[in-house]
Amino acid sequence: MVLATTGTRAGASARVPVGAALDAPGSDMQGREFAWTDADFDRVQSLIYQHAGISLHDGKHAMVYSRLSRRLRETGHESFKDYLGWLETHDGPEWQEFVNALTTNLTSFFREQHHFEIFANHLKSRAPGAAWRVWCNAASTGEEPYSIVMTALEALGPKGNLTLTASDIDSKVLASAAQGVYRMEGLKGLSEERIQRFFLRGKGANAGMARAKPELQRMIDFISVNLIRDDWPFRQPFDVVFCRNVMIYFDAPTQRKVLERIHRVMAPGGMLFVGHAENFSESRDLFVLKGKTVYERR
Repeated sequence: MVLATTGTRAGASARVPVGAALDAPGSDMQGREFAWTDADFDRVQSLIYQHAGISLHDGKHAMVYSRLSRRLRETGHESFKDYLGWLETHDGPEWQEFVNALTTNLTSFFREQHHFEIFANHLKSRAPGAAWRVWCNAASTGEEPYSIVMTALEALGPKGNLTLTASDIDSKVLASAAQGVYRMEGLKGLSEERIQRFFLRGKGANAGMARAKPELQRMIDFISVNLIRDDWPFRQPFDVVFCRNVMIYFDAPTQRKVLERIHRVMAPGGMLFVGHAENFSESRDLFVLKGKTVYERR
């Protein structure tokens, strides 16, 4: 997901705002391709909050204009007013495109390395062969979920019993994650040993690319999940949840609602990994801090 404005999830597809002058509220940006007003921005703020729980702050005029201008061109609308009005009166795939446009995906393999060290030690705490259910709810382009299953294979061995559900609200990055194909420079944070063990190098026309091996892909179920909706499809509790750099895009009430739902789908004593800028000390009734940005489910 990680989500809109500046993005969770490092190194993959960070989108850089263009046209710094556009950030000034109140500008109608004359000379631009489309007129852009405070009323348009306020409307976008309301719609993305309603549909994804994302709180866009007022300094994001440039980003919103740049990204949604593409949707106006794709759909043939000549103004933001017309596009947003049409969006509000139609249920269809454009809502997903709207959300995709306003979510940023910043990710890298083994980001926040200390989490994976803690995770590996946690996996070794049970008897060999014990089943583990893990959820990564900010899958982005896949670097985080593949890092999770690589850690599991290293900690538990090839016969380890772990399944990972990897979800995101952005359908396009989720499709990319499921393919598991990366440029070699995107693997620069991985040791040569890990690259050889877990990836297939491209040859010929695919030189410079690498694909995650089937043994990794078989461990992951990629699904679309909107964290603010009540339709989470889970029936069995998770032992571990990675929800890193997602909550920073929610306001406090939305954070609390999402934490309550995560609490409900976790097993007692389960571990929750969050982002380096996230702190849930006000939700001690749900989770207790166990380490640096690591919580235990009460």
